[in-house]
Amino acid sequence: MSKDKTDCKIKIIENGPYIVTGNIPLQEKIIVKKGKGYEYKDGQELPQAEEYHLCRCGKSKNPPFCDGTHSTINFKGTETASRDKYEDRADIFEGPGIDLLDDGRCAFARFCHSDKGNTWKLVENSDRPEYREKAIQTACDCPTGRLTAIDKETGEAIEPFYEPCIDIIQDPEEGVSAGIFVKGNIPIEAADGELYEIRNRVALCRCGKSYDKPFCDATHVLIGFLDEL
Repeated sequence: MSKDKTDCKIKIIENGPYIVTGNIPLQEKIIVKKGKGYEYKDGQELPQAEEYHLCRCGKSKNPPFCDGTHSTINFKGTETASRDKYEDRADIFEGPGIDLLDDGRCAFARFCHSDKGNTWKLVENSDRPEYREKAIQTACDCPTGRLTAIDKETGEAIEPFYEPCIDIIQDPEEGVSAGIFVKGNIPIEAADGELYEIRNRVALCRCGKSYDKPFCDATHVLIGFLDEL
């Protein structure tokens, strides 16, 4: 993390928004099909600020920002996600060339799909260099941090480098607006003041309906969530 980003943080307000501080860049990204896989394309430019409040209830008329609607609709934003460490939650899938950790948190972003198969199939065939490389790529592209490729020789996690940044995700193929992709080890503070485990990649809910708050669990797809961006 850059020195000028060491004060960045996301603070969750009880039954309210995410308060983002530390001048964290905010951008819109659009999931688009690429062959049998997916990639991000840039969306519209969003206002930048030292501090901003992101909607968590899914009803703001000024998305992705909070407009106070949560207080008028009696939004219940109770955090229900496990606070156990990722490695304690995750299952391990061992492959011949690489291992994979999987904690099951899925935002249905579909970056685990590729022209050579899904991440799990790629891991099974990871004794072949091209499959190993693709397994690492698809695991690293998972915005929730659900999937992590593990080097078999060192036991170290293989992670992409991200400067702190927040992406507001749109998913036109599914006809929905998706979650908030938080990148670059940004601390997330719960409403009760406790910090969640700091991770390089997580996806936060912004439809207001996740059963794994504050994290995205793909409920936005089930309810057809669309913001007004």
